[in-house]
Amino acid sequence: MSAHVGEVKLRVRYAETDQMGVVYHANHLVWFEVGRVEFFRSLGFSYLEMEHKDNCYIVVVEARCRYKAPARYDDEVLVRTSLKNVRESVVHFSYELVRANDGTLLAEGETTHVVTDAEMKRRSIPEKYMQMFRTAAGKSS
Repeated sequence: MSAHVGEVKLRVRYAETDQMGVVYHANHLVWFEVGRVEFFRSLGFSYLEMEHKDNCYIVVVEARCRYKAPARYDDEVLVRTSLKNVRESVVHFSYELVRANDGTLLAEGETTHVVTDAEMKRRSIPEKYMQMFRTAAGKSS
């Protein structure tokens, strides 16, 4: 069983660049979030739905980004998101940022999340999401 990879295309806005015309490094983490939210949509639900209907939040506890090549104003960037691992109350995503027109790897990274309720108390992932996450990660139930 192969892992599911979500993909969303973004265009670099002028406001996202620094004085040298290169995307400011912290924006990569924002793009990771965009990728993660769209990854959920590609599985058939929204993050908002998880929060409001199931009192389930995924809180970032660790983020890593390795920069490979600069992204510049007006570049189209593909954000590729996959689930690296999922456990009862921990979710681990991986990301690739790729320049759309030439396939250059711009950055790669990972985020680790702890699952909580609205009061920030650790909880288990509801079973309906756990099943989707396991399938998306390429793991059997």
